Amino acid sequence: MFTNLDTPVEFLKGIGTKRAEILKKELNVFTFYDLLQYFPYKYVDKSKFYTIAEIQHYPNTYIQIKGYITDMSVVGQNKAKRLVANFHDTTGKIQLVWFNNIKYIQESLKRNTSYIVFGKPVLFNNSLNITHPEIRAENEENTQALIPFQPFYNTSEKMKKNSLDSKKISRLLYQLLLEVKEKIIENLPSYILEKLNFIDRRTAFINIHFPQTQQLLKQATDRLKFEEMFFLQLSLLQSHIKNVKNNKGYLMPKVGKMFHEFYAHYLPFPLTDAQKRVIKEIRADFISGNQMNRLLQGDVGSGKTITAVLLMLIVIDNGFQCCLMAPTEILAAQHYSGICKLLEKMDIQIELLTGSTKASKRKTLLPDVENGNVKILIGTHALAEDTVLFHKLGFVVIDEQHRFGVEQRAKLWKKSLSPPHVLVMTATPIPRTLSMTVYGDLDLSVIDQLPVGRKPILTKHFYQHNRDRITYFLKEEINKGRQIYVVFPLIKESETMDFRNLMEGYETFKIDFPEPHYKISCVHGKLNQEEKNTEMQKFLNRETQIMLATTVIEVGIDVPNASVMVIENAERFGLSQLHQLRGRVGRGTDQSYCILLTDVKLTADSRKRIQAMVETNDGFKIADYDLKLRGPGDITGTKQSGMMDFKLINIIEDEKIITTCRNIANSILTEDPQLKNPENTILRDYLSYMKNKHTDYYQIG
Repeated sequence: MFTNLDTPVEFLKGIGTKRAEILKKELNVFTFYDLLQYFPYKYVDKSKFYTIAEIQHYPNTYIQIKGYITDMSVVGQNKAKRLVANFHDTTGKIQLVWFNNIKYIQESLKRNTSYIVFGKPVLFNNSLNITHPEIRAENEENTQALIPFQPFYNTSEKMKKNSLDSKKISRLLYQLLLEVKEKIIENLPSYILEKLNFIDRRTAFINIHFPQTQQLLKQATDRLKFEEMFFLQLSLLQSHIKNVKNNKGYLMPKVGKMFHEFYAHYLPFPLTDAQKRVIKEIRADFISGNQMNRLLQGDVGSGKTITAVLLMLIVIDNGFQCCLMAPTEILAAQHYSGICKLLEKMDIQIELLTGSTKASKRKTLLPDVENGNVKILIGTHALAEDTVLFHKLGFVVIDEQHRFGVEQRAKLWKKSLSPPHVLVMTATPIPRTLSMTVYGDLDLSVIDQLPVGRKPILTKHFYQHNRDRITYFLKEEINKGRQIYVVFPLIKESETMDFRNLMEGYETFKIDFPEPHYKISCVHGKLNQEEKNTEMQKFLNRETQIMLATTVIEVGIDVPNASVMVIENAERFGLSQLHQLRGRVGRGTDQSYCILLTDVKLTADSRKRIQAMVETNDGFKIADYDLKLRGPGDITGTKQSGMMDFKLINIIEDEKIITTCRNIANSILTEDPQLKNPENTILRDYLSYMKNKHTDYYQIG
């Protein structure tokens, strides 16, 4: 039904094999349908004419003028050779300039003939000229030239070298629409079209490329944005419904001895209302009979881990095993150390399994997991290895899940007779629009409070020339018995970037903080795992007061005694990363500080990032601001997956459309989960077509 636009793009007149290969490589355009979905990035109004006298007020803006050529000549030599024509109307004159196809253009243009010129006036030698304008005789019959809004398409240098500039793409799309417009089939039922007052799909595609009016352009854009997001939401929600129906979850009705003993005697601090709410939500999942797939969002230091531990105790009370998978060995070891400490007075076997676990240890550990002695197994992707077998795996916690591949997670699910309950944790607060797209098939829980007694981290911005003041302050904190992090953006000096690096910083700190009074740890990505662990352990044991590091400590080290985070060249870090680094301090009850050190010269974006850090500790505000600055892919780690490659939808600006799509999709699937009703057949058919066409886009693991 929808495959009639799947003709390979090389069969469109004007493309051919060579250009088709370029379109595939540069734009991911393989078929007629792909080309139809390559939308303009802007439009220029060609319904209006300017006089030459007027255009001095519109430099670097596309305009259209009407007049005649009085004379033209070829000037310059070699690469500077160009055709210059003097173009007049009743108000003045302007020069038209061509550097390419000079002979052909010179022969085709006639003096004292009325022409229409379209182009961008630029200032050269104190006078305006238009380089390589579109030009046609006023009486020339040219259907495309009569289109009131000129579309502009993004193109690469490689495309331009092969005559695939914006103008050529426009002509190809005009030709394509002439050929296939009757084959553009509706994919939304009439009740949605009527409810939202949408134009039909064929009219939408014609007017998104060649709009007849501003109103039709808006209607086309609204209709196609809805379509793009609606089918994604429909797929996500249908996947969620299918999982709930097909994956019956283990029942865990009991809150027993383990939970009550820990809660009554060993809980290190009172739970926040937010933590209690999340435990209640997940308890409801445990007794629902359905397999849980839930995302737990919580800012840095909000208490996600202890919440997960309490849930693990409920799982253990019901006779099941738990595992926690972390993206790095450092973070896995940190979780292991922290959870062992929390549960040290309880009779629960907890083990750690990573790529570095020795074969001798595995010989006893793996049988203990398989026979059920190990109640909590913590590790990295090593947990997904075929040799790791569980007795009764009921609960899986994934930390910072976007760092894992779909295949790794799927292997973990298969280690149980029925799929275990799954809790995905992220310390990167995700704006609502993103959570509806990236994690749209998961239920959502949020811990939006910090534990009682935590003081907000004070964030200060200093320039490099304030270093003496900072050194004095750091010594004061160390003298109080506190510890310090200092994070650098590089390990070694870069030839192209002039800023401090870890090696240089280490030498400076040894002078400013001399032994034996001060001890320094140094950790970076080029150390092997054993060396990293040794250095970190020294800091954890308070054998060293200063930890110099690259962003390797962004996650994975929790030292309540550390009270200061210094970030060197903070302008070189992204906003989300700065916030994650700041979260390494503020873990205890002492006042903590984050010091952002920058160069005096800052870009506008860098200054905004630093200002946002100083103004707020709220991770959700930071995430919203980061989304506006950087876009969604960088924040969630989804860029490589293709998940956020939307053609029209803007995650930041289109929250209303995204919410509407979500609500309508939810409403439809509540009534008709398999889209079997006659009025929804059109949705089922198109969704099936898109899943086959874009398997990576519509299957989110």
